[in-house]
Amino acid sequence: MTEVFQAKGLVKRFRRTHALDGFDLRLEPGQVTVLLGANGAGKSTLLRLALGVLRPNAGELTVLGMDPLRKPDAIRERTGYVPDTPDAPPWMTIGELCRFSRAHYPSWNEELVDSLIESLDVPRTTRLGQMSRGQGMKAMLVLALAHEPELLLLDEPFGGLDPLVREDVLRAVIDSVRTGERTILCATHELDVAARIADRVAIIADGRVRKHGTVEGVLGSDEVAEVPRALHDALAQAVAGEEVGSC
Repeated sequence: MTEVFQAKGLVKRFRRTHALDGFDLRLEPGQVTVLLGANGAGKSTLLRLALGVLRPNAGELTVLGMDPLRKPDAIRERTGYVPDTPDAPPWMTIGELCRFSRAHYPSWNEELVDSLIESLDVPRTTRLGQMSRGQGMKAMLVLALAHEPELLLLDEPFGGLDPLVREDVLRAVIDSVRTGERTILCATHELDVAARIADRVAIIADGRVRKHGTVEGVLGSDEVAEVPRALHDALAQAVAGEEVGSC
């Protein structure tokens, strides 16, 4: 079986800063893995490496069985990506953006686009540059799901959203998993997200995975001391259904 996503000993440096330093992670097909870590932990760097936007300094990375540096276009045809900040021409509406984008995706599903725009209540006539952050993130999610990707990469998709919009986006992500055929990697520092949607959790600190497993497994491991204490305690509260803040 082709590996959906596998990183081995991945290193990425920015001058003297090691964003990733011996990073190892394998995603289970058809599951949701939440990459949990503080801001600046290297989460966004990993997703950009997966898309072939950045070049690693060392290590190996395969996405859908391919090298992102050698086959970036082939990977992007089969991958959906939601950046941490809406990133699209500000003068376009969601309809114009979709018409521009669909030529790049053989599996584009126009009926799905209409359904997502309707269910997420994305304004059809508002230019992207005039949308609120929440509306912009919804538009990015429509674009990411429109071609029914095998792999969905989410970079802090819930950050800075008001509670109602956040719930809409969260439900859309949950709905997108129900077929059991899509693999999702969600990078976030929001602990309740892990508790609600994750099949598996990978905690990243100091540029590497400190613990990886089921939510219960991460919390119950004898090696839990490797997990930063603040993350461990807050994740435990989230799983228990208590109100927690971001970490």
